[in-house]
Amino acid sequence: MGKAANRQMQDVLDHYAKMNPLPVEDLSPVMARQQTEIRDAVIATVNDHTARRAFVGVIEPVHHVEHISIAGPGGQLLLRIYSPAGDEPMPATLYYHGGGMVIASLNSYDASCRALCNAAQAVVISVAYRQAPEHPYPAAAQDAFAAYHWVLQNAREINVDPTRVAVTGESAGGNLAAGVCLRARELGMPQPVHQVLVYPMLDARFDSPSYLENANAKPLNKAMMEWFWGHYLPNGAAAEEELACPLRAKTLSHLAPATMILAELDPLRSDGQVYAERLRAAGIDVEVQTFEGVSHEFFGMGAVVQEGKQAVYFAAERLSEAFEEPEDTDMNPAVVRFDNNLENALLS
Repeated sequence: MGKAANRQMQDVLDHYAKMNPLPVEDLSPVMARQQTEIRDAVIATVNDHTARRAFVGVIEPVHHVEHISIAGPGGQLLLRIYSPAGDEPMPATLYYHGGGMVIASLNSYDASCRALCNAAQAVVISVAYRQAPEHPYPAAAQDAFAAYHWVLQNAREINVDPTRVAVTGESAGGNLAAGVCLRARELGMPQPVHQVLVYPMLDARFDSPSYLENANAKPLNKAMMEWFWGHYLPNGAAAEEELACPLRAKTLSHLAPATMILAELDPLRSDGQVYAERLRAAGIDVEVQTFEGVSHEFFGMGAVVQEGKQAVYFAAERLSEAFEEPEDTDMNPAVVRFDNNLENALLS
């Protein structure tokens, strides 16, 4: 039997249960996207506690938020940019949201981006990548890398220092953030100064210790993960490709330093632990923190779950350290050369 969630985490899960969400794995993607989300339970929890003067509102203010569209591999690609106050070019992290490559949106993970922007005092660029099944692999991976490529080339347009650009991803977004590093290595492009992987979705296998321990966990369970992967990689297509399943990459050398944030009560925990171990074995600086008593999605729950706030601060601390000390001359945009062959490679 799985371990129990702590009191604050269970409070959110109880509010979620009261909303009577249907099992995602029993729904069509269209219906699943219309379902109540865990963020709705967070808002309900905040509102409940605010009435008792225990918490403040869930929407954390940031200095400035704007939307821009860039040319992506499949058409226009929407970016939501969260910026702290300041006139000088700032460090930044691209941010890739969760949702199993199928559901959720920029709005679903707005709280994570706001909290990270303020804690790290960095620009956070959230990417509205294409989703399966309408756009199966490699569409999301292509969009994720195209956004990173665009930021390196156009950083000054959004008041970003191109020598201090990181990647961050939650769940499915952790897959995409890891994939950006792998793709940059393949193309000989600069690595991000850091990669923050928050309970990342790294492999389409379902037999790890944490999958067995948390097969029926909430809000993410084994059946949901099988459903997500089934839409992203129809019939298991491309599962051996490292951009689809980063855990299957043959080598993890020459990648960005990493921070791994995991939840104890999460089917994805073991895959994150193994990926971190492989990064470390390949000579990559990596720090791992597993938060006890919490489940998948806790990172954006800082308004009501203390571990969520702690995890954001941990990520922000690691990002700030990376922004202060870019790794090497490979991070200097002066060495980057974007030619037609590279542009074509981005779309392949």
